[in-house]
Amino acid sequence: MTTRSLDPRAPWVISTHDLGRRPGSMRKFTRTLPAPADLAIDMIGVPKDADVELDIRLEAVMEGVLVTGTASVPLSGECARCLEPLTSRIEVGFQELFFYSAEDAAEDDSLLDGVLLDLEPTFRDAVVLALPLSPVCQEDCPGLCVECGVRLAEAGPDHRHDVIDARWAALRDLVRDDEQDQHDEQDRQDRQINDDQEG
Repeated sequence: MTTRSLDPRAPWVISTHDLGRRPGSMRKFTRTLPAPADLAIDMIGVPKDADVELDIRLEAVMEGVLVTGTASVPLSGECARCLEPLTSRIEVGFQELFFYSAEDAAEDDSLLDGVLLDLEPTFRDAVVLALPLSPVCQEDCPGLCVECGVRLAEAGPDHRHDVIDARWAALRDLVRDDEQDQHDEQDRQDRQINDDQEG
């Protein structure tokens, strides 16, 4: 179970004082809070202190306070295909029961600190689960050329490389040598013809 002394001035700490403890009482509100630090996975995350828009409902139940809400969260990162910077927003939903008493709560349950609850861990869990593992700048992003690394979206549809299997490379060199020999022979014959005509 999660319990610690909470700072009522902390942005993600919410007071349930106005709600009371009578089961069925409810309170709804919206709030804009700064995003907590280190809320990211490999290629994308929530910028620290970015505005997170919350719609929250507090509901008193027998065991504690049920918190239900949605958050509109800005994201920043890079495309997994072309590595270009990207920004977007996601909507996440969350729900957590904060127990009045440790006697009613299990090991991993959240507890109220008097009339205060800390929404940050619940919000953090919801966002991390919603972050895309492979974010893309657009659904049809073609990515990077595996040969030269250029962005295929900028290179155009005609971009390609003639790739020859390494096992055939020696034959390619023989063809080049043969072409050079033919070219040299043609030059020699042309010079001979010119010499004969001048003579």
